Amino acid sequence: MNVNKSRPFFGYHMPNFTFPGVPNEGLFGRVVELAQAAEAAGFELVTVMDHFNQIPGVGSEDQPMLEAYSTLAGIAASTKKVRLGTLVTGVTYRNPALLAKQVTTLDVISGGRAILGIGAAWNEAEHIGYGFEFPPIGERMDRLAEALTICHLMFTEDRPSFAGDHYRIDRALNQPRPLQPRGPQILIGGMGERRTLRLAAEFADMTHWFAGSLADLRHKTEVLEQHCEAVGRDPSTIVRTIGSPVIPVADESQAQAVLERIAPARRGALTASTPERAAERLSTYIEAGFTGFTFGNTMLPTLESISIAGEVLRLLG
Repeated sequence: MNVNKSRPFFGYHMPNFTFPGVPNEGLFGRVVELAQAAEAAGFELVTVMDHFNQIPGVGSEDQPMLEAYSTLAGIAASTKKVRLGTLVTGVTYRNPALLAKQVTTLDVISGGRAILGIGAAWNEAEHIGYGFEFPPIGERMDRLAEALTICHLMFTEDRPSFAGDHYRIDRALNQPRPLQPRGPQILIGGMGERRTLRLAAEFADMTHWFAGSLADLRHKTEVLEQHCEAVGRDPSTIVRTIGSPVIPVADESQAQAVLERIAPARRGALTASTPERAAERLSTYIEAGFTGFTFGNTMLPTLESISIAGEVLRLLG
């Protein structure tokens, strides 16, 4: 299931599984309800975090956190059109061959709607708590490069082999094959100019960056284009996505209250605007080449707010 590179699309991201008044036995039902509402509103992508406890800036670490790929499989069985993936998997959490198998299984369960979202991982406290190795960033980037190689091979070849410094496969079987002809699309999260964007030029179908100033995003784009030139890649084949810089609201009078429910550390340059003004603001990013915008469920926590974001999407055409 490929992305239309010229048409804007929205993603609905669920980093938060704390729903007031919803007990644990109703938690996943609420997740499905939100995912289905996003699909009905015209969103093309639904993602979850790949973390094992809640992260700073979203909530306290003892708040509920569902395992990513089990959650996505459940959402796949309850939706029909939205693509599904993590935003993003930390490379240190899983053996990459196992990861390729998990994402392939998600592709089969979903009828060809899986994507592989992956990055270098960052949450050291979580690694300590779960007993995962947390090597220095240089080694994590080396691991990311090897993991991307292995996943690409297992998506596209029948019995691939690879021997790296950290991971290896030996004529690895991956049956059933992914339903998507080239395998699930690969989304690389991160903005590091020297290595992350280089890996994006080599492997990514999609990138995901934090929303920032247009000047900063244009600079990152230039760096990505330079890496693409170095590896012989057409940069227009990479879909660039960002976290939405705007939260749609039904009325401007709601703007302040909506912004206040976002943690100050994550509020950044966010604004809250009516659908018409939100569409105008996003249009400037679209003109700069960004066609995918992700809205977290801290931004759009209700069925009504998801529907309002759908109005923005329709205005963008």
